[in-house]
Amino acid sequence: MSDWKMVIGLEVHSELATNTKLFCSCRNKFGGEPNTNCCPVCTGMPGALPVLNKKAIEYAIKMGLAVGCTINNYSVFERKNYFYPDLSKAYQISQLEYPLCVGGGLEIEVEGKKKFINLDRIHVEEDAGKLIHDNTGTMIDYNRGGVPLIEIVSKPDISSAEEAVAYLEKLRETLLYVEVSDCKMQEGSIRFDVNLSLHKEGEPLGTRTEMKNLNSFRAVSRAIKYEAKRQAEVLNSGGKVIQETRRWDDEAGKTYSMRTKEDSQDYRYFPDPDLVPIETSDEYIDSIRKTLPKLPQERIIEYQKLGLTEQDAKLITTERKNADYFEAVVSLFNEPKFVCNWICSEIFKKLNSSEEIDTDIQVSAENLAKLLKLYKNNTINQAVARQLFDEMWKSDFDPEVAVNERGLAQMNDTTDLEKILQKIIEDNPKATAELKAGNQKTMAFFIGQTMKATAGKANPKLVGELLQKLIN
Repeated sequence: MSDWKMVIGLEVHSELATNTKLFCSCRNKFGGEPNTNCCPVCTGMPGALPVLNKKAIEYAIKMGLAVGCTINNYSVFERKNYFYPDLSKAYQISQLEYPLCVGGGLEIEVEGKKKFINLDRIHVEEDAGKLIHDNTGTMIDYNRGGVPLIEIVSKPDISSAEEAVAYLEKLRETLLYVEVSDCKMQEGSIRFDVNLSLHKEGEPLGTRTEMKNLNSFRAVSRAIKYEAKRQAEVLNSGGKVIQETRRWDDEAGKTYSMRTKEDSQDYRYFPDPDLVPIETSDEYIDSIRKTLPKLPQERIIEYQKLGLTEQDAKLITTERKNADYFEAVVSLFNEPKFVCNWICSEIFKKLNSSEEIDTDIQVSAENLAKLLKLYKNNTINQAVARQLFDEMWKSDFDPEVAVNERGLAQMNDTTDLEKILQKIIEDNPKATAELKAGNQKTMAFFIGQTMKATAGKANPKLVGELLQKLIN
């Protein structure tokens, strides 16, 4: 790359989690038999008229507010004309001149350095169908056609693959927080287009290429690095970069030319004659603003005030469901750091080990609060707490009831523990001599033997204190 500088702009297409499609009553649901979830409206049959889904506009405004956009009181749907097999109408209903949301942006952090990535716009449009390729040829499934999308277009403020991934992670996090999209990459409900060009410091921007429909952060990172290297090699050899759309082949790790890149005039945009302009009042926009949840940055600040480190606060707020769960547990057991430690260790371990992509926390906030109280108050020890938690994850239950019914309460009676320890000391003279000589590793042996003798109910901390007393 030497002295070439990257300029990157990203277009993110995110399907909105409405019940029905953008202009018809067909279900907005992934899967199903091909071409069973479409109608004359979403396939563009003659005489069929579109009717706008109000919930899609609400969701688009909600996302716009979450990233600081200005919401336009007046916006227009237009027809974007092009012919491609997955577009049954030969045009896509989208927005160009008068989008719903403009401006805004997101702050990212890469290697300790913060940077603000400006947005150009967020507009509403319909999704196209899906081409399915196999050895016999290409088939078309129009089930996805007409699904509501928002296209989130950044300014060309991104300078590296690392910044691009950080921005996309933050954007996906925000989409999930405001609950307007499920962002399931494996189902194509969020897809990324990368526009990239190279130039030298002080010189005009170079010719850009576009890489379309990338569906993972890893693919975005690899595609950017490959395309930057490819363009640098072209320029260093005296050639010119062609403005074109390129396809990323994830297996080969390369981009391939698909077609010459079109400009907006090539699509012959014009206002859709079947749809009236969208007029949104300030009162309506404010009503949506009131439904916004606390976003990650606000929560991070709050959690640090509760005693969490910045790193822990960021980890807890990565997903809204985890942050909501943390707050629910803390509202019942006001030990934020203690709760955070358990969530970050035990709960995240369960979630990360699950074979399912989207696993919910299987223990209610109420029952986890009870479990942590029992542990914190020394009613049960850590081993019993973990054992109960493992069982609760499989079938949630009240740990207080379980401790009473099974007799799992921790032994804190010093008299009984001293008797047990005295016998272990007498039965193990060699280990006792080593401990007296200062070999602290032997302490674990005695604690283990005590736990075995008490069926795991002894208080390990108290055992250690009593052992030192008896040895001395």
